[in-house]
Amino acid sequence: MDVTLLGTGAPAGLPRPDCPCAACATAFGADARAATALLVDGALLLDLTPGAAFAAARAGQSLGGVGHVLLSHPHDGPAVEVPAGLPQPGRVPDGREMTLSTGHRVRAVALDAPGTGYAVTGPDGQRLLYLPPGGAPAGLEEGSARTYDVVLSDVVGRPDALARLRAVGAVGPATDVVAVHLDHDVPPGPELRRRLAAAGARAVPDGTTLTVGAYVNEPAEPDVPTVPRRTLVLGGARSGKSVEAERRLEAFPGVLYVATGGTRGGDTEWAARVAAHRERRPGSWRTTETCDLVPLLAQDGPPLLVDCLSLWLTDAMDSVRAWDDAEWAGGGERALRERVTALTEALRATRRTVVAVSNEVGSGIVPATASGRRYRDELGRLNAAFAAECEQVLLVVAGQALVLRG
Repeated sequence: MDVTLLGTGAPAGLPRPDCPCAACATAFGADARAATALLVDGALLLDLTPGAAFAAARAGQSLGGVGHVLLSHPHDGPAVEVPAGLPQPGRVPDGREMTLSTGHRVRAVALDAPGTGYAVTGPDGQRLLYLPPGGAPAGLEEGSARTYDVVLSDVVGRPDALARLRAVGAVGPATDVVAVHLDHDVPPGPELRRRLAAAGARAVPDGTTLTVGAYVNEPAEPDVPTVPRRTLVLGGARSGKSVEAERRLEAFPGVLYVATGGTRGGDTEWAARVAAHRERRPGSWRTTETCDLVPLLAQDGPPLLVDCLSLWLTDAMDSVRAWDDAEWAGGGERALRERVTALTEALRATRRTVVAVSNEVGSGIVPATASGRRYRDELGRLNAAFAAECEQVLLVVAGQALVLRG
């Protein structure tokens, strides 16, 4: 089964008409995208968009053999002219299935937002799932779905849809996840590819034909995005490092958020910070407050998000009385080294996906106290040791993620 993406953009396209934003200003060439529409084996058109016939011609396809046109999402703009020879667009009721004369089966998938998703099974048994912008499947239960070969969805706008599909086994390690309905939320080009790769997804140019079940060989990108098992996200205060770390796991189910800061009774400002973090995280994530990271890394389980290593270090230095010069010289330094070694060895051996956050310090004013300088130095050593065990290391500056490794 072949699928030609006549467009891969949001309903308004990319760049948006008359939009002066930076993302639209740089969306040209392969990064310019028409509204998303899919042509399946030349027989089925999913979503009718302006200029569909011309888009098909540019991709080397024809709409002459299309017997069915199905709409996936409400159309708020002016009526789209139906090209001559195409049947009138329709919609399959949720949960119903239709069989085409070509042998394709199309089942309507209920969503948690207005619109309809379509699961298409080809005559050869290959399966694809197409979701409209802003939509995620509703009513999924674990083990209720077979794994799709290709999923085309709004990965940027609804990463939780991908998490839900992974949770029930509808998306597996070999599923080709292709982002569509791409808008100006993320700058096109390298930044878009980086964010999608973190979710195990990719983007392709308009006009690309995918062979369902066989990854397309593209010279510019790997066929299957490799999601790093271990990632360290560094950054200064309010740099966006925690948001970046959370974004890397929002397309995965059952994440365990490991908060190393604990609670601080009576500190309302700290409580407000913690509450802001909780509200930002997906509701399906669980939270544990602990600095005992080694047992968590040794266990099998869902991805871990550790926020943050700098607070873990504070707790470790407290426990070895590192702030006292005599204690530090009398065994505290050695004890801290042993704790850091145990942590990095556990990270090296872990089979879990881990994203950890830490502060990047030491680039500015030298602390006035010996204990402050000690903490600065030890955090630099911890970051370097932790980074050495990670496949990917990022530095976040002013909300922009710079890839240091990976």
